[in-house]
Amino acid sequence: MNVQIMGGGMSVQYPVNMEIAGRVCVIIGGGRVAERKAHVLLQAGAHLIVIAPALTRLLYQEASTGCFFWLAQPYETGFLQRVRPFLVFCTADDHAVNRVAAEEARASGALVNVADEPELSDFFVPARIRRGRFLLTIGTGGLSPAFSRSLREQLEQAFPPAFGLWIERLAAIRQEMKDKLPTSDDRQAFWRVALSRDIMELVKAGRLNRAEVMIRHAIIDFRPQS
Repeated sequence: MNVQIMGGGMSVQYPVNMEIAGRVCVIIGGGRVAERKAHVLLQAGAHLIVIAPALTRLLYQEASTGCFFWLAQPYETGFLQRVRPFLVFCTADDHAVNRVAAEEARASGALVNVADEPELSDFFVPARIRRGRFLLTIGTGGLSPAFSRSLREQLEQAFPPAFGLWIERLAAIRQEMKDKLPTSDDRQAFWRVALSRDIMELVKAGRLNRAEVMIRHAIIDFRPQS
């Protein structure tokens, strides 16, 4: 997620990963954009509320199974002030409705994303490639979500599922490195040497055992900076 920060007449984006499990998130609108947003939010464990008089077929099926709460009506002012959600996605077809909802959402303390109007948004959700704990994001600051999705599709083959498993192995090695190399400067110097292109090619090929052996040999050979 990229959070937009205004200051000095400029808009800069600070990329962060947010934990939203159990938090209240609201989507206003029930179309295709809402469907995409809902899928990601539900995967992340959010407590989701969708406000819309009608839903796509997939959203309707998920609402019927209790995946989220559907308020089957047009958006009405006052709801967000009562609920005080963490995130609000304004995806209604009516831009005037989105703008009114965005104003109320901010007044309630929520962060807001307004579909097709990045200048009104506090944050943007980039396209994602997830492999376990490995997460690669591609964003355009809300200017061209289609371009982000296209790049994601092109890059997916370059980051196979083995990357998720490799992250878990690196986490174990990282704990060992803290004992051998107590300073962050030495640890950073080690990883710059150890995570070579040859090792990354082994990971892409799924040869994790061989890659781990090479990392452990590098640990033995590495000499801390004086």
